[in-house]
Amino acid sequence: MPKKKKIFVLDTSVLLHDHSAIMNFERHDVSIPITVLEELDKFKVGNDTKNFSAREVIRFIDKISGISSLQEWIPLGKGKGRFHVALNKSMGEYNAEKVYAEGKNDHKIINTALYLQENNAGIQVILVTKDINLRIKAKALGLAAEDYETGKVDNQTLDKNSLISVDNIDSEVIRDLFTKGHVDENGILGTHKIANGYYILKNGKSSSLAYYNPFLDIIERVEKNYTYGIKPKNAEQAFAINALMNPEIKLVVLQGVAGTGKTLLALASALEQHTSFQQIILARPIIPLSNRDIGFLPGDANDKISPYMEPLWDNLKYILNQFGENEKKHKTILEMQEQGKIMITPLAFIRGRSLSNIIFIVDEAQNLTPHEVKTIITRAGEGTKIIFTGDVHQIDTPYLDENSNGLAYLIDRVKGQKLFAHVKLEKGERSELANLANELL
Repeated sequence: MPKKKKIFVLDTSVLLHDHSAIMNFERHDVSIPITVLEELDKFKVGNDTKNFSAREVIRFIDKISGISSLQEWIPLGKGKGRFHVALNKSMGEYNAEKVYAEGKNDHKIINTALYLQENNAGIQVILVTKDINLRIKAKALGLAAEDYETGKVDNQTLDKNSLISVDNIDSEVIRDLFTKGHVDENGILGTHKIANGYYILKNGKSSSLAYYNPFLDIIERVEKNYTYGIKPKNAEQAFAINALMNPEIKLVVLQGVAGTGKTLLALASALEQHTSFQQIILARPIIPLSNRDIGFLPGDANDKISPYMEPLWDNLKYILNQFGENEKKHKTILEMQEQGKIMITPLAFIRGRSLSNIIFIVDEAQNLTPHEVKTIITRAGEGTKIIFTGDVHQIDTPYLDENSNGLAYLIDRVKGQKLFAHVKLEKGERSELANLANELL
């Protein structure tokens, strides 16, 4: 028996999160309040991520509407429902502007959904928003409200450790890994076999760090090697460096809490490979504290963004300090900075650039939407390697969570692909005090 048709009312946060969200509600109808169009119009100007998203949404709505009036229900295609723009209407028993406050767009959006509910008897109307407080306000007035679920990732995927321990490995396999450096896979990994998977292979007291090479169908030994002055302090960091240094792996995700060495390892490995790439770019999204726009900061554009880029410069300085001023690697870093071969920049500043023959490190990637992550990767040209680092449990943007952010989405969708490697760093390496904070606070 087919499900009853519903009307989903989308707010601005959903459309900015996924500009094609209108098409993701199967056979159900989709409506957006006219207030949402006003907000999109306000957001369309500028160079921040939300501004680019707003422009994409506006173009998308214009495309699907064609020459039709948006006051009429427009068919969205085979197997889909209909779409229209709903005007703000005065309410009967419940009126969000009277209950909460007048003039606020959130309350106008609730009123529009309430009006649709009153005038579509027998059809469930559901407000869909990424704004938790808006959902609560809507429910308080008897309106069904939910989060936008498309692209959300199961918690089990995120909590699963990328490091796999395999016991009872034949002692000859362990011996061959140490003497030859590799062995044929031949079913050794069994159900644990995954492209670019990392393992601790054990036989009693003997063990070896290992990597499954999907291109040659072999298991390779992983060693703890220095990378531009940085030595891995644990097995996970050794695995991370292995993935970062592997020329066959074009896309790497390093996931882990603060202090596990994600960005430092990514930068050190990039410097180690600097002769293989034209440029190293480190970028991160700018998420102002307390959601205040960076415009309130004093100075020119560089002065405004400098505080947000400081953690990336700190990692570069740390690597630089591993060498004396007269050492070749110290001089190489300074020369690369002078020549623009190392670039540290807000993510928005590289939008539209061609990413050919570049090693591109995106820090704090958990603050990106799935669409933003896709946009970055689809810009990769020949010879480019992209590295995303972040902690899916540390979200700084109001409309993302640990299940809906771009980093989690990427891990879930690309796992098992030959060009992709994912390493989850568990152990903090900053200090005993930092580890204590991560564990207990």
